[in-house]
Amino acid sequence: MFRLDKRDIAILKVLSTEGRITKAELANRVNLSPTPCWERLKRLEQAGIIEGYGAHISLRALGPHITVFVAIELESHKAEHFQRFEIAVQKRPEVRWAWALGGGFDYLLQIVTTDIDAYQRMIDELLDARIGLARYYTYVVTKPVKAEHAPPFEILMGSDLAAAGKGHAGKTGKEENGS
Repeated sequence: MFRLDKRDIAILKVLSTEGRITKAELANRVNLSPTPCWERLKRLEQAGIIEGYGAHISLRALGPHITVFVAIELESHKAEHFQRFEIAVQKRPEVRWAWALGGGFDYLLQIVTTDIDAYQRMIDELLDARIGLARYYTYVVTKPVKAEHAPPFEILMGSDLAAAGKGHAGKTGKEENGS
């Protein structure tokens, strides 16, 4: 497992909220010179910790839409039934996220589409496809309350490492060796 230190966490914290930051500004913010910062960034990418870069797109700005969470129960719990359902769901562009669950439901899906009729057509098509969908429970999003795109560093990494991303702007004495 890749071991993260305070500087790696600082890089991740900055990038998780400011993905378009220049490499020079990133180096400045985490108190490194550009070359060691770049080397760390490449290691984080190669280790699969940074999976990619992208923009946060406003659905509201794109036009009318509906977001729906759907809890799914399958007819059976045989491996081939899980696989058949997962393959079908992966082909649906309306399904933005899909999670396999332990507990009362088998899956939770996040659907984004134009309206409730389009959502229902998609569900009907999944039911008609005979992919083992036994029951589904629809939860329509009425408004977003919180949207965090960055992971909870303080929880996942501990408070000491999570504090690594705080207060780096304006520091001097950049580290040249990358450690």
